[in-house]
Amino acid sequence: MTSSDIRRAHTPVGSTSMTVSAEFASRTAPFRPELLAHCYRMLGSIHEAEDLVQETMLRAWRAADRFDERKAGLRTWLYRIATNACLTALDQRGKRALPTGLVGPSQELVLTPPRHPEISWLEPIPDALLGDSAADPAAVVAARSGIRLAFIAALQYLPARQRAVLILRDVLAWSAAEVADLLETSPAAINSALQRAHAHLEKVAPMLDRMSESLSPQERQAVDRYMHFFGRSDMRGLAELLRDDVVLEMPPALVWFAGRADVLAFFTAKTCSDPDRWRCVGTAANTQPAAACYQRDDAGIYRAQSIHVLTVKNAAIDKITVFLGPQLFERFGLPATLE
Repeated sequence: MTSSDIRRAHTPVGSTSMTVSAEFASRTAPFRPELLAHCYRMLGSIHEAEDLVQETMLRAWRAADRFDERKAGLRTWLYRIATNACLTALDQRGKRALPTGLVGPSQELVLTPPRHPEISWLEPIPDALLGDSAADPAAVVAARSGIRLAFIAALQYLPARQRAVLILRDVLAWSAAEVADLLETSPAAINSALQRAHAHLEKVAPMLDRMSESLSPQERQAVDRYMHFFGRSDMRGLAELLRDDVVLEMPPALVWFAGRADVLAFFTAKTCSDPDRWRCVGTAANTQPAAACYQRDDAGIYRAQSIHVLTVKNAAIDKITVFLGPQLFERFGLPATLE
């Protein structure tokens, strides 16, 4: 795709805005899922990632005269633009977090924990936005690799440029020379930044390299049983699925619980032991299994309540990250109510 191709692929509208033509959209569409994943890794927010992908495409149009496909392919060029857009965005905001990264576990049962919308919380990314098997396999791998929630949370501890280096080198498998060219520095500086990033991650998240990217049949069964037991408010059944050291967190609530007893005590109080109070629908986020949970109201309508992203280890539930808020359901392609 030459610079003239890109110019022809846009049509000016008014004095300041442009409309991307069908030709440009068709050329860039295969890269959108992996660029979305890349921006999400950098920012920890699906909303901001989508905005930055749009900005990347606009910057591509504006920089068309400087694009030379003899020096770099379209994919590399778009990654350069997206990475620099993310670095600029990160200069203007703090890191995103999960409750476990901000405070210690609650020492008492808090049934109605206050919410903290003023904190920049990490957001989940629906798997449906990460490409599908019908797309280019390489693009799908690029979109789905290094997207697990614990990894995204750990990345937030890194300075922005170290974050970019680690993602490009470890997740996307770029060479040190390629990353150095993108960030306008030397391969030696890139290798040094990568070494520091690895050391930092080993301190804050030493278990990352032991996390499995796929579920065994037994672990998939555990996920199905979790949805069944939670939907029926069956605490005895849930107790059999939870690890002794299971963790439950619920952004935007700052409170979180550690240990089977505390997690079950909270769930018992919230589900009211009513087998018809909840319904769970299976979904997926961050390449992890998830349950979309609906709560019945007084009119008998099940309303969207939360998305439970599950971390499974050795066929048991190791961590439950509950993202509260019905606004998430539309992004996951789920209805706001069930009857």
